[in-house]
This record gives sequence, structure tokens and C-alpha cells, in this order.
Amino acid sequence: MKATKKEATAFFKARAKDFGFDFCGFAKAEFLEDEAPKLENWLKQGMHGKMAYMENNFEKRLDPTKLVPGAKSVVSLIYNYYPHKDLNNEGNYKIAKYAYGEDYHFVLKEKLKSLFSSFKEKYGEVEGRVFVDSAPVMERQWAQKSGVGWIGKNSLLLNRSMGSFFFLAEVILDFEFEYDGPIADYCGTCQKCQDACPTDAIPQPYIVDASKCISYLTIELKEQIPEDFGGKLDDWIFGCDICQDVCPWNRFSKKHKEPRFEPHEQLGDLSRQQWHEITEDVFRELFRNSAVKRTKYAGLKRNIDSASLP
Repeated sequence: MKATKKEATAFFKARAKDFGFDFCGFAKAEFLEDEAPKLENWLKQGMHGKMAYMENNFEKRLDPTKLVPGAKSVVSLIYNYYPHKDLNNEGNYKIAKYAYGEDYHFVLKEKLKSLFSSFKEKYGEVEGRVFVDSAPVMERQWAQKSGVGWIGKNSLLLNRSMGSFFFLAEVILDFEFEYDGPIADYCGTCQKCQDACPTDAIPQPYIVDASKCISYLTIELKEQIPEDFGGKLDDWIFGCDICQDVCPWNRFSKKHKEPRFEPHEQLGDLSRQQWHEITEDVFRELFRNSAVKRTKYAGLKRNIDSASLP
């Protein structure tokens, strides 16, 4: 079906909303020229730590047509995960809010595939791929280009009406839409995220040294956590929300409407002692479909041991 860019853009946005996405923006698929030197410099400084995969596919990270030949558009979408209840109590071990419920990779991938299918049903054969943090896509940069938010000083995407407790997802396809433009940066002089980080992982605004980030240390790092960080984990044993929790824009966070993001009923009840005594069977039951499985049982035990250091 032949349609105007305006009609196709409106249709895609409306269907995205039907599938639970809060925001949807469109950018022209082109080489991210401004990002190339920034990414190269970040890698040269070793701020990616042991994440060797960050050095791979350099061109693919910057050029969406390397991922989808003939790509014309990058559609960026936001999906809320802000929980109904904060399970992280002072004095107890903490996990990042995004990992409370079912693994977002599965939840969002299903929705994206259905969304893309409904678009193809309406507009005929369209080539493209959907992405949920699963390929070398610079998702925050594309989201910024498409106007769904701006990249904050903690390097996360911020949205004026939602804060930052949301997932990003993309559809790269060979279809032209009406494109959005970037919005202003509303961080101003605030540096709460920098000041609050216990490991000094944000050495300067908009630059995160991932090798010092608690999320990296408790998830991505497969070796022993260096003793230097042991007493600085602030009880985080999977991921970290500190730079989001202190961000003033997150006062606008609204509770999610996704049943699959609801936590296991026992997750908020474990005492500090019970975390230390957690068995592999309990780990499997609590985190059966959770992103926490990424760190594996041994990794979680390592994180608990490190977080308990004085």
C-alpha cells in the first residue's frame, strides 16, 4: 500500500503505543560521524574494561546500513520499567530495578517483532531488523538523534516526562519516514550523578568509565572484582541505580504497566543473611526468567562477597 511518509510515521507511532511503547522517534539511517572520534577515544582509554566485544564491529556501531543493507531509517522506542515498589532497602543487598522481573530482551523482542509485522502487513514488503541491546547499535545516540530524549551526564538517555528508568529498542528498516530532530540537553549545571557515584565512574560530564562502573563490575566482569572496589559497591550485587536514583528528572518516573516486569514474590523478602546463604536451587527459582541469570550463581555469590567487604 502506497502511503505518504506522514501517514506511515503516524501509523508506526500509533502501533508502537498499542504495544506499550511510551515514545517513538525517527532518524535517518546514516553514518554517525560525530560519534566516531568519541567512541575511538573512549576505547583507546580502556574505559570499556574487559568488554572486548566493544572493540569489535567498529564500523557496524557507527553505520546502520552495515547491519541492514539499504537501511533508510532508525526507529528508536522507549519502554518503561519503573517498578511499583522499590525492593532495595538500606542495609540490605540491592539489584538494579530493570532486573526485578522477566528479562527485558525477551519481552521487548516479542513486542518489536509484532510491531514490525503489523507495519509490514499494512505497507507491504519492508526489509529490516529489530534490536534490543543485542547487536552493535549505539542506541542512546540514535534515540537522541530521533528526539525521544537527550544523553545525560551519566551517559544514559533522559526524557523530560519519564526520567531514565526505561529500556531502549530499535527497528532499522529500508523505509523512509518523517524524521524527528534532537531535543535540547536539560541537565544544566546539575552534577548529582557524578557526585553520587561511589567508584568515580563518571570522571567528567557525559563520559562513563565503564571499567569502574558497579554495573560493569557486577555483571560484565567475569573475573574477581578488584579489592579496590570491594568496599565501594554500596551493597549492589547486580547492576546499580545510583546515578538514576539521584537524577532530578526521575521524579517524573511513572510505574510501569507490564505484568511481566513484576518481581518474584520472594525477591523483596530476602534478608542479608539469606542472600549469603542462597543456594543454587533458590537462585534458579528466583531468577528463572530474569536478567540476573547473566551473572550466574557463582557470579552472584562473588558479588555478594565483594559487596560485604568493609
